[in-house]
This record gives sequence, C-alpha cells and structure tokens, in this order.
Amino acid sequence: MYRENYINSLRMEMVEMVRDHLSPVALKYGYADVSLESTIKWRPLVLVVGNYSSGKSTLINEFLGADIQAIGQAPTDDSFTVITWDDNASDEGKIRVTEERDGKYLLNDPDYPFEILKKHGHRFASHFRLKKVNSPFLRNLALIDTPGMLDSITERDRGYDYQDVIGDMAQLADLVLVLFDPHKAGTVREAHTSLRETISARTFEDRVLFVLNRIDECSSLTDLLQVYGTLCWNLSQITGRKDIPMIYLTYSSRAAGNQEPQKLESDSRMFLYLLQNQRKKLEQGILDAPRRRLDNLATFIETHSERLDQLLEALVAHRSKLRRLRSKLGLTGAVLGLVCAGAGVFIGTTAGFLGSSADPLTISAGIAIFLVFLLFWFFGPMHFLVRLFCRKALKNIDKMIPLENQTRQDIWQVVSPVAYRYLQKTGGRYSLRPVRQEYENIHRIYTEGAREIRRALNELANIKPDQSLYDGLSSPISESYGHAGSEEEMPQNEPPLTDSSRKEV
Repeated sequence: MYRENYINSLRMEMVEMVRDHLSPVALKYGYADVSLESTIKWRPLVLVVGNYSSGKSTLINEFLGADIQAIGQAPTDDSFTVITWDDNASDEGKIRVTEERDGKYLLNDPDYPFEILKKHGHRFASHFRLKKVNSPFLRNLALIDTPGMLDSITERDRGYDYQDVIGDMAQLADLVLVLFDPHKAGTVREAHTSLRETISARTFEDRVLFVLNRIDECSSLTDLLQVYGTLCWNLSQITGRKDIPMIYLTYSSRAAGNQEPQKLESDSRMFLYLLQNQRKKLEQGILDAPRRRLDNLATFIETHSERLDQLLEALVAHRSKLRRLRSKLGLTGAVLGLVCAGAGVFIGTTAGFLGSSADPLTISAGIAIFLVFLLFWFFGPMHFLVRLFCRKALKNIDKMIPLENQTRQDIWQVVSPVAYRYLQKTGGRYSLRPVRQEYENIHRIYTEGAREIRRALNELANIKPDQSLYDGLSSPISESYGHAGSEEEMPQNEPPLTDSSRKEV
C-alpha cells in the first residue's frame, strides 16, 4: 500500500512538472500541438498488437478472467478498444463490462490521453471505443486491444492510416505486446511494417515484448521448436538485430477448455506444463506497468527537456547574434550619419548656403541631415542586411549552434524543423529576455530536475511492497520544484516523506 502510494505521488509530481514547465514552452514554440501532459496524465497503458487470429483478445480475456473481447479464427473485431477499470464498480461478483463509450467520447474527454488521435479523422473515431470492466487486473493499468494485422488489406482500405495510429498509440503506451501465432510466425505484411518502421521509430526497444501465443496448437515439442525457430529468423530480419529478443511462449487454458496441461490426454503436448510459467511471467510484466510508467515518465521528462533545452539554446543564439548585428549596423549607421551631416554642413557653409558652424540654422541642417540618413539607413540598407542575415541563418540552420557530438546531432534532427518554423513565422523578431529566462528554466529541469527524479526512483527501488513508512511518501522532487499534488490529488492518510524517514528507507 505504501509503495503504491509512493508510486502515485511521484507520478503526479512528474506530470505536474511537465504541465507547469515543459508544456507551456512546447506549445509556445510549436514543439507540440497539444499539451505534453495530456499524453501521460492517465494510468499506465499496455498496447496489444499482432496478426489476426494471433490470440490477442483470447489472451486479454485470460488476464481479465472473463470473456470480455470477442474471439474467433477469422478477424472478429476491427476496432481499437481501450479496456480500463471502472472506479465506480465493485470487483466482487461476476467480471463483466460495466460501461461502454464510443470513440468521440474518448477523443474529446480531457481526462483521457487520446487527444493526439483526433487527427486521424471520423473514420478512425468510429473504430475506437472504451470498455470499463470490473476486473482486479485493471486496477492500476489499461489495455488497448487492436485490429489484427492483415496481408490482404492496405491502410487506405481501412479508411485511416493504420500504421500512423499504431505509431501514436505505441508512443502513448508504457508497454507494447506483439503477438504471433504458430500459423503465421511473423509473415504478415502489416506486422512487418509495424515492427520494422512504425513501432521502432515511436517507442523504445525495452518497451516491446514479443509473444508466441497459442502454443497449445503445436502438435508436439518438435513442432513448437520449428515454429519458434521460424519466428526467431523472421524477427532477426525485421528488426535488423543480431541478438534475438526474449520471446514469451503462452497459451490460454480458458480457450483450451480450462484444462491444465498436466491433465491433457495427449502425451505429445505434455511440454506445455514446462512452459506454463512464461504466461505467468508475462502477466507479472504487464502488472508491473505502473513501475514502468515511472521509468517512462522519467525518460519522457529527460527527452523532452533535453530537446526543448537545445531548441531554446538555438533561439537564444540566433537572437543574440541578431542583436549584435543590429548594434553593429546601428553604430555604423550613426557614424555614417554623422559623416554625412558633417559633409553636408561643410558643403553648405563653403558654398554660402549656410552660415557659420555655430549658426542655429547650420546646426539644425546638420541634425536634419543626420536624422534623414538614419531613417534611410534603418529602413533601407540595415533592413536589407538584417533580412539577408535571417535568410542565411535559415539556409544554414544546422550551423546555428555547436553540434560537437552525436547526441546533440540526433536531437537537432528533431528540433531543427521546429526552430526553422518558428524563425520563419516570427522573422527573427522576438524578445530575447523571456526566451533566455525560459531557456534557463528548462536547462535547470534538464540537469537538476532529471537528477532528482532518478534519485526518487532509486528510493522507490529500496521500498519493499509490504514496507511501512510512518511518515508517508512524497517525492524529493517536490522540495526543489514545488510540484506536490493538491490535497485532493495526494494519496490519503499519507503525510509527506521527511528527510529523516527517507534515510530510514
């Protein structure tokens, strides 16, 4: 209980850090279209993808303990289904669907993190839905069941960009399960595209788990080994990795008629008894999604703060160079104006048009010549040179800041289009002071804030599930950044964690 409360408290503080510091900057400079916290403020998400008939819905039903999703050999469901816990329902009694909502409700309710999916249009919204279920398995996480991947259909035939939707959901998810079955061990075209291009580009490798499901349909251990070898070969070709990732071997005892493997009559399938623990291990990995969410949130903050830090560094550098250029050009214009004024007065007095140099008319003429030249300079040559500088800066945007290592180069590949659009939109005309203040704040989050978060996660690793903390549990990051949740948001009956109690932990 205490460990769970610590996790919830730390999660809220990280979400508030994103909301109060990163999101305003991201929205202001066009780095994000929606608030960054909108994608992380909800409960942990587990995305389930795979070939049609790979047993996605069957495995989900196994974990939930009831037939919540329709199952069958042919494609049975063409919808993306978010399956979550119903806070108003009791987990006692029969496990069932307590409430269903359509896609438009999900996309427009600010309590859910799916606002970024609006761009996929009404056709996608009609294939998106929510199910609330009173299964204890969902108390601390939510599952997303997806349409099966096919060979005979293209993304265009679906009415929306299937790969783009999968990519956005993979980016939202804390864990992605990729399911295969013995009959199609990685040969489906959409699965190849999803693994090779979509998922690999939108999430990290450690968040993807591979599952060979329905292994009870293998006739013997030899048959299973052949299927496993085929899948390993296919994954090595798809992922381009020399090392084969861990593949969980699972099947559903509920789908097999609730027969335990040691009770199966066929001796050739007794090998299932030795593999039963992998389904349990997979289940535990899914239930560990709340802890994964903390690690993912820490990575989320580190990644976006580092990117915003470099974006603002570029904007500060550009504006600073532009300010120095304006100062030099302004000084040059003033000097040239004085020269022109002096020359005009000299010519006027020599030709007799003006009186002596001390004559008020001569002084007024000199001042007039100086001001006219400044107007000409500011709106003529200086304006042209400033625009030329801005165009040159956009053309050579990769030289805007030092990119001395591969990490900075990789980050710049992401943020340079954002910097380009903002500079093109503003023409370089923005105030340096607020940008510099925002840069200092983001840089502090990137350096000190990220370090505090990792320290809090290390403290969490030392807290045992049944350990009691007499002083409750608030994250250390709240002390530095003032992100402790409100009284309504903080875990009840748990006062903040003091320095002394942290030492005890």
